[in-house]
This record gives sequence, structure tokens and C-alpha cells, in this order.
Amino acid sequence: MWAAAVLPIVLLLVLMVKLNWPAAKAAPVALAVAVIVSLTLYRTDIVTVGLESLKGVWSALVILIVVWPAIIIYEITNEAQAFDALKLGIRKMSPHELIQMMALGWIFPSFLQGITGFGVAVAVGAPLLCGIGVKPLYSVIIVLLGHSWGATFGTLALAWQALITQSGIGGGLVADTALWAGIFIWFYNFVGGFCLCWFYGRGKGLKEGLPAVLILSTIQGGGQLLLGQVNQTLACFLPTCVALVAVLLMGRTRRYGRAWQLAGSAIMDRSRTAQEESGETLGFNQAFLPYYVLTGVTLFCLLIGPVKAFLEQWQIGFAFPERVTGYGYVTPAVESYSPLAPLTYPGTFLIISCVVGYVYFKAKGCIGPGGLGRILRRAVKKTVPSSVAVIGFIVTSKVMGCSGQVSVLAEGIVSVLGVGYAFFAPIVGLLGAFMTSSNMASNILFAEFQMTTAELLGLSVPGILGAQTAGGAIGSAICPGNIVLGTSTTGQTGEEGTVLGKVLPITVACAAICGVALFICVVLLHV
Repeated sequence: MWAAAVLPIVLLLVLMVKLNWPAAKAAPVALAVAVIVSLTLYRTDIVTVGLESLKGVWSALVILIVVWPAIIIYEITNEAQAFDALKLGIRKMSPHELIQMMALGWIFPSFLQGITGFGVAVAVGAPLLCGIGVKPLYSVIIVLLGHSWGATFGTLALAWQALITQSGIGGGLVADTALWAGIFIWFYNFVGGFCLCWFYGRGKGLKEGLPAVLILSTIQGGGQLLLGQVNQTLACFLPTCVALVAVLLMGRTRRYGRAWQLAGSAIMDRSRTAQEESGETLGFNQAFLPYYVLTGVTLFCLLIGPVKAFLEQWQIGFAFPERVTGYGYVTPAVESYSPLAPLTYPGTFLIISCVVGYVYFKAKGCIGPGGLGRILRRAVKKTVPSSVAVIGFIVTSKVMGCSGQVSVLAEGIVSVLGVGYAFFAPIVGLLGAFMTSSNMASNILFAEFQMTTAELLGLSVPGILGAQTAGGAIGSAICPGNIVLGTSTTGQTGEEGTVLGKVLPITVACAAICGVALFICVVLLHV
């Protein structure tokens, strides 16, 4: 029974890692296996499977409402060539090469991750680093490590919402889980900045850049930790906004406002430095307009209490009855499953920003005839495969949950590892992100499993769930999809294995350190 329950997950691993199948192709196969196992070995009737599948489709739609406009806003900005203006603007604001690298390879990609996610940060950040002379290989590596800390609360907390939805926790457990996740992710955020300086100049790079890393990491990781106790939707977004302003202001300080570069840096090829183009049609603030709009609308709707309360009155949710399998495993009834408040949902804010950005860039002449068609075609090409994968992963998770497969998996793990499982919790999250190319998908697949395991062992549920999503954020740096985006946008197609070989040891070490810390806290200290 345990082997049958683990079969869909093992199949995903084999298809995606060993056979290199895309997620959109592997997810339906795993779903079919999960359904067959449920209907036969786990004595789950077809009605129960159908109802849980409907829950999965609804949960997927809630997520895809964010995915689609997130990709479109990137394509609008790209069509208007606004990213070129952003790159030149940052270069002009600071002559300090290491600060430029932090801005383009760590802070700005983190900002994009806070808003959009889905590889946009890598697709934009890696070419920007190449533009200031960073070797293509290290451009990809730096951005992968620099942006992935935002993969839990980024994209306006999309992966976080998947974790909460799949685990079903509420009340004080949500804030406690956010606290654990925030602590682990702050550590990983610092590692990203540390590695950037180390790659650039080893000890000399650290000596020059460590003060900036400490400040920026405190703003991003520390800010997310604090804001996660108040508003998880904005927990990553707002600190990345502040960090973006902070890194630009650093370029005007005495220490980082001077022209400085390390002559012997092994990752720099300054002959590749892009030449500034004359006659640019957009300034920095103009290029940033869609993100200014997104920031303003989000803050207005979510931080002003009366406005938020008024907009949240309209919610959409569906009732589902209780179902019982042939083995007596119960799926409780719900009056409103995963209700959606569309007027305060991140997808709505992104749609507004898309419309305003397109109209503005079109009026400025930055988007020519046929621009909208090109934008939508590229967006559809990117979103269709990811949509199929998301639906497949979520429905698979729901089917495995309602049939009792997740519970059997957890009981088997508990019987073998005992409380030592705490060490592996973040590694499970990392593995899930690697095999699905998404922290969100990792949370969808493993949130219920992690929670059930924690309950069976008597371990801290918030601690285990926090480690799950933190591990997923760390694993976002080794997502095959993100790596491919980075190599393809920097002309390094075929070097994916080299990139993975550089990044994998760092991410595994970070996940293991989080696992040791979790084991000490929840097993030895009983926190």
C-alpha cells in the first residue's frame, strides 16, 4: 500500500529528472496513476475522486489567475524595451561595479520575484548582468541564488497561499508557520548576497561588499520576517521595494558612490560590457511605471483597513459534501472551499497594472503596430504548459489526499525515521521544487504530507511546514525551468548541467543547515 501511494511521486521524479519530460507532460501521467491507485487499491469511489478533482481545478484556477497576468506584465515591459532603460538607469546611479551587480543580480530580480515569479526574475536579471560585463555562466548562477529566497512570499504570496490551502491550517498556526519560514528564508537571503561577493572577488569581494549585504539582507529577509506576521501577501513585495530604493541610495554614499572595480575578478569579462544606446525613449521612472502602479494599487487595497474590508465582502467559494472511502478514510464537508475575494486578489492588481502599462507604453510609441498580438502570443506560449502542469499537480495532490494515500505515506515515513524526520523536512521541500520547477508546486504536492507527518510524530506543525516552504524556496535556485530560462536568455544553451553543478552544492548545504536547526529546535529543545 505504501509503495502504491508513493508511485505517483516516484513516477514524477523519473519522468522529469531521468527522462527529462516537461512538467506539462509528466503531471497528467502522474495524475492518471494516482486516480487508478485510488479507485482500486484504496477503495475510493469515482464520485469522491471527481469531487476532489473539482476542488483541485478550482484551486488551480485561483493560482493561474495570478500566473497569467504576471507573465503578461513581463511581456508588456519586454515589448516596450523598458528593461534596457532600467539597466542603464541603474548603471548611471552608481559607478561602483559590485553595487551594480547587487542591484541587477540580487535586488532587482528579488523585486521581480516579489511581483511576478515563474522565472521572470531569471529571464530578466541574467541578461542585465551580462550587460555590465558579468560572464554569462555566472550571470545565471548569481541570479538563481539571488532571487529564489522570494519564492515563498513572492508573486504576492502565491506559493504561501498554496501551502495554506493544501495544509488547511488557520488561526495562529498561520503566523507561527510564517515565522519559521521567515527565519529560514532570511538565512538563505543572506547566503545569496554572500555568494555574489564571494564569486566576484573572494575575500576582497566580501571585504568590499559585506556591509551592503548585511544592510540589504536585513531589509529583505528581516523585513519579510516581520511583515509576514501582519500581511503575508505583501511580506516579500514591500521589503523588495524598500531594498530597491536602498541599493540605489547606496550608490550615492561615500563608500559605494565612488568608481570601483576589482581588476582580477574571475567572473568579469568587461569586453562584453554593453554600450549605452543614444536616443533611448524611456527614462528609469517611465520604464518602471507598471510596477509603480502595482505597488500603489496593492498598498491602497490591502493596507487601508476600511477599503480592504469593503472589497473583501464579495467572495466566491463552493460547498462540498463529506466523503468516506471503502477503508473509512474521511474527507470532511466544507461550506465554502478555498473562497476567493477577487477585488483584493493579487491577480486583479496585476491585471490593472498590465492595462495601465500597455496603454502608457503604447502612447509613448514604445509598442508598435501588432504589439498586443505579439505580447499575447508569447504569453500564451509560456502560460499554457505551466497551466497544464499546475492543474495536474494540484488535482494529483487532492486525489492522493482524499483516498488516504498521503496519510499512508506519512505513517510509513514515521515508522522508519521517527523524530529524525525533522532534519529532512526542508530537503523534501527542496526536492519538490526541483522536480516540479516551482515552490508553489512543491507546497501543493507535499504540504499535506508534511503536516500529517508532523502530527503523527508530535512535532511542531508550523516548524515542519515552515521548513517545507523554505526548502522549496531554496530549491527554486535549481529548478530546471529557471536554469533553462537563464541559459537560453544569455546564450548558454547546453550549459544547464554546468550551472546546476555550481548551484546544487550551495542549495543542498543551505537546506541541510535549516534541517539541523529545525531538528535542534523541535526535537531537542521542544520549541
